[in-house]
Amino acid sequence: MSDKSIKRKQLTKTLKPHWVWAIALGSSIGWGCFVLPTTWMGQAGPIGVIMGLAIGAALMMLIAVSYGFLIKHFPVSGGEFAYTFISLGRVHAFICGWFLTLGYICIVALNASAFTLMLKFILPEVIQNVKLYTIAGWDVYLTEIMIATLILGLFAFFNIKGTGISGRLQFVFCTILVLGVLALTGISLADPVASIQNINPGFKPGITTFSAIIAIVAVAPWAYVGFDNVPQAAEEFHFSSKKAFSLIILALLFAAILYSLMILTTAVAFPWQETVNANYMWGTGTVVFELLGTTGMLILVASLSMGVFTGLNGFYISSSRVLFAMSRAKVLPDGFSKLHSKFKTPYVGVIFTAIIAAIAPWFGREVLLWIVDMSSIGVSIAYFYTTYTAYKLFTWSENGNSQPLHDVKPVVAPMKKAFAVVGMMSSIVFILLLLVPGSPAFMGIPSLIALGVWVILGLLFFVIRKQEFMNLTQNELVYLILGKKSISLKDEPNQIQ
Repeated sequence: MSDKSIKRKQLTKTLKPHWVWAIALGSSIGWGCFVLPTTWMGQAGPIGVIMGLAIGAALMMLIAVSYGFLIKHFPVSGGEFAYTFISLGRVHAFICGWFLTLGYICIVALNASAFTLMLKFILPEVIQNVKLYTIAGWDVYLTEIMIATLILGLFAFFNIKGTGISGRLQFVFCTILVLGVLALTGISLADPVASIQNINPGFKPGITTFSAIIAIVAVAPWAYVGFDNVPQAAEEFHFSSKKAFSLIILALLFAAILYSLMILTTAVAFPWQETVNANYMWGTGTVVFELLGTTGMLILVASLSMGVFTGLNGFYISSSRVLFAMSRAKVLPDGFSKLHSKFKTPYVGVIFTAIIAAIAPWFGREVLLWIVDMSSIGVSIAYFYTTYTAYKLFTWSENGNSQPLHDVKPVVAPMKKAFAVVGMMSSIVFILLLLVPGSPAFMGIPSLIALGVWVILGLLFFVIRKQEFMNLTQNELVYLILGKKSISLKDEPNQIQ
C-alpha cells in the first residue's frame, strides 16, 4: 500500500471548552458517587474513604500532567492508543487501545445497570416484574433488563446524532449534578437529626489505617476514569488543545470534592457502621430518605440520574473514538471508522458499545463490582502507557538522553519527567493491587473470567487484521494515527516499530 492510496478520515471540530470540562467531570462522577458510599465505608470507614479518594485524585493529577502535554502535541482521536504508538509501536498500541476500550465500555454498562438499581429502589412494584433467575443472591427481572437496554439505546442515538448534541447535553446534566450534590450535603448537615459525630470511628475497625486507605486508592483509576475522555475528544476540539490540561485538573478537583461530599452526606445521617451493617440495597438512598424524606430523595434521584446520564454520554463518546482510531489504523475492522452519512459520527463504534454494554444487566447487581475491577485494569494499563510515552518525551536536562519522537523534540522538563515516573509507578501499583492474590483490592474470579473473555476477543480481532496492520509502512501508520505525513526521528530510526 502506498502513502498516496491512503485516505484518513477526520472528525468534525464541534466541542467547546465547557462541554469538554463537563465530559471529564460527568464521566468521572457517574453512578458510583451515589451508589457506592456505603460499600466503600464498609471497606475503609468515612475518613478512610475521603483520604483514599483525595490521594487517588492527587495521583490522577500527576498522571494528568502527561496527558496535558500529549494532548497539546497530538490532538487526535484515540488518545492513549496514539500515544503508545509513538513510544512503543503498533503492537503495544493495540494492547493499550483494546484494554482502554474495555474500561470505557465497562463504565457504560455500569451506568445503565446502576440506573435500574435506582429504579428498583424507588419503584420496586414497577421494576420487580417477570423474574427470570437469581445470580449471587440477586433476583434478575426482565423489566430492569428492558429499561437498561432502552437507556443504552437512547444515549447511543444521541451520540450518533452528533458530538454537538452530546456536548450540550453533558454540560446541562453536569450542572444539575453539581447543584444536586451541594444541596444534599447542605440540607443533611443542617438537619437536627444528623450529627458529625456519626462519622466516628473515621476508619474501619480491625484493620490498619494504611490498609483502609490503600483499599480505596486502588479504585482511584475507576473512580476518576473520565478525565482521560478528554484526549479521546481532542480531534473534535473547537478550541486550542493547550487548554486541555487545565480542564482536566479542574474536572479532577470537582470530582474529588463531590465524592467526598456524598460520603459525608451518607455518613452524618446515622452512625455509619449501623448503615453499613444493615446491608441495604441502596444505602445512600435509604439514609437520605429516612433523614430528608421525599424532598431529599427527589434531589438524590435527580443527581444520580444526571450522574448516570453524564457517564453514559461521556463514555459512549470515548469508546467509539478509540474504536474509530484503531479502525482508522487498520487494526480493527473498517466498519468502526465509518462515519454516518448525515451526522458524520463513528456510529458503528457507538452501536458496538451499546451491544456489549447490554450484556451486563443480565447478571444482576453483583456485575457492578465485577465490572469495576475490569474497568480499573483497563484504564490502569492505559495510564501506564501514556505516562511512559510522556517520560520518553521529557528530559532531565539539555544533555539528557531522550530522543526525538516524530516531530516533537524532547522537552527539558525535569519536574514533569518526575511526574511521569510517579505516574508509571502508580499505574503499576494499581495493576498489582488488582491482580495479586491477597491484596486489599484483588479481583474476584468472575472479573478474571470476564477479563479473559475480553482478551480472547481482542486476540481474534488482532489475528484477523494482523496481516494488513503489520504490512503498513511506518509513514502510513504515522499518517493514519497522528495525522502526519512523515516522521522525523534522529539517531533512533527504529523507535517506532
